[in-house]
Amino acid sequence: MQHFDAAATRAALGFDTLVPALRAAFAAQVQVPPRHVHAIAQQGQAQGTVLIMPAWSDAGYLGIKTINIFPGNGASGLPGLHATYVLYDARTGVPLAMMDGNEITAHRTAAAAALGASFLAREDARRLLVLGAGRVARLLPAAMRSVRPGLAQVRVWNHRPEGAEALAAQWRAQGLQAQAVTDLESAVREADLVSCATLATQPLVRGGWLAPGAHLDLIGSFTPEMREADPACFGPDRRVFVDTDEAPTKAGDLLDAMAAGQLHRHALQGNLHQLCRGERSGRRDASERTVFKAVGSALEDLAAATQVWESRQPA
Repeated sequence: MQHFDAAATRAALGFDTLVPALRAAFAAQVQVPPRHVHAIAQQGQAQGTVLIMPAWSDAGYLGIKTINIFPGNGASGLPGLHATYVLYDARTGVPLAMMDGNEITAHRTAAAAALGASFLAREDARRLLVLGAGRVARLLPAAMRSVRPGLAQVRVWNHRPEGAEALAAQWRAQGLQAQAVTDLESAVREADLVSCATLATQPLVRGGWLAPGAHLDLIGSFTPEMREADPACFGPDRRVFVDTDEAPTKAGDLLDAMAAGQLHRHALQGNLHQLCRGERSGRRDASERTVFKAVGSALEDLAAATQVWESRQPA
């Protein structure tokens, strides 16, 4: 069994190839059983959550990701997510590779956001606002620019301002026009594309802040207890899409919006499978407000892991 450390995994996951790989995977037939979710407690106190996410495809690959989510890690200067990924031959069950699950998760999450934006963000979008300063947030400008190359201005907000300042400096060193902001409302009102990659449990973005033509991308929260946007973000004048049909049962944002009567399950406009197969249309005009809510899928992990594996094989 081969081992791909963080650097080797990262090197194989360029967005110019990963986003199209996800698009092909969502259009194809991939088996994705429900994820296993287990709460981890120590001495009766909730500490974190472990997810076990399998998937297999007709291409002959079987993958299983184990991901540990410990939201309190930030106070200790540690990432909130830690993951490992094992890829197998689906025909024999033989282990092929162990990969860095953190890189798989971060890259496929950012790539899925970009895939959603390729259908839903305005073609002329120029101003990106990122909420968060973790692994996924760091990747969002590169991912979004792979589908919206006109994005010229990047702003970042974080609940710890020093984290936003550090990330903006990192992006500037990469040649981006990047700036940290503390006035979240003003930043949202001025953005063409708002991308949230946080572990927030209380809404950060308010529906009334979104400008006409804006696209709201919500990829951080993935449990009923987590939420990044208030119910008004999903109101009847918004076109709301999800990554998979699991999202309305898992995402606190959507559950709150449905409980508040701002969103009805039948009003969801479609998922990535339908968009990628051409069964549903994305953005229809330059003025509508669109929302993409993702909770993640093992399909995405498998597509990313397959790209890592095949990129290392001799031609």
